[in-house]
Amino acid sequence: MSEQRHFTPWLPFVTLLQKEVRRFWRVASQTLLTPIITASLYLFVFGATLGERISVLPGFSYAQFVIPGLILMGVINNAFANTSSSLFMSRYMGNIVDLLVTPVTPAQFILAYTLAAMTRGLLVGVAVWVISLFFAELPWVHPPAAIGMAALASFLFAQFGLIAAIYASNFDSLSMYSNFILLPLIYLGGVFYPISILPPLWAGLSHLNPLFYLIDGFRHAILGVGDLPLTTAFGIGALLALGLFGWAALLIGKGYRLRS
Repeated sequence: MSEQRHFTPWLPFVTLLQKEVRRFWRVASQTLLTPIITASLYLFVFGATLGERISVLPGFSYAQFVIPGLILMGVINNAFANTSSSLFMSRYMGNIVDLLVTPVTPAQFILAYTLAAMTRGLLVGVAVWVISLFFAELPWVHPPAAIGMAALASFLFAQFGLIAAIYASNFDSLSMYSNFILLPLIYLGGVFYPISILPPLWAGLSHLNPLFYLIDGFRHAILGVGDLPLTTAFGIGALLALGLFGWAALLIGKGYRLRS
């Protein structure tokens, strides 16, 4: 009598998630070590050289101010890079067809890519925080809120990476998303300075930058002070994340630019 095997609905999802995690782990020198070294150089510049000489927030050194922004910058960059590079390479190599014929629902497809990207982003964020201990000590006023904001930021930019990978038609157009959208948003979002010290016009324009809410919320959770209440930062971040998730789900559900 032959053995009867039962199909497990979540097995394709778990398999896809394992594949995505192993993909970035196999090239850890590029996906994990390189961004950690880059962040370490920032920490050296702003921690060891400028950290004790300037201050933009009363009661805190500049190193304490800038470290939360550098941690979140690592999280965001790597969450975006993981989904965008993986999905685009699958499209470019043509093996996305193999995924589309598997019994993976669009929700499982997005969740597997997103969780792998969040894992990579949060690993880099934790590594940057550990290295930052050599330069300054952070008070961690609201640790659960800080972890929640980092998870929310990685989720949001994992969705943005999926969307960029679907719309990109070649490597140049994919790099435009990181060079001309993501990078300016990060540098103008308050990583290196508080928005409150800007002239009123530029401070008002900065409120249109979604990164401002994530960076300010993460810094507020760690230092206990910020330009906005934590609830406002979480609320706007969650709305943006849900909007991008819905956009990605719509594109993947229809197979937009994935079946051709």
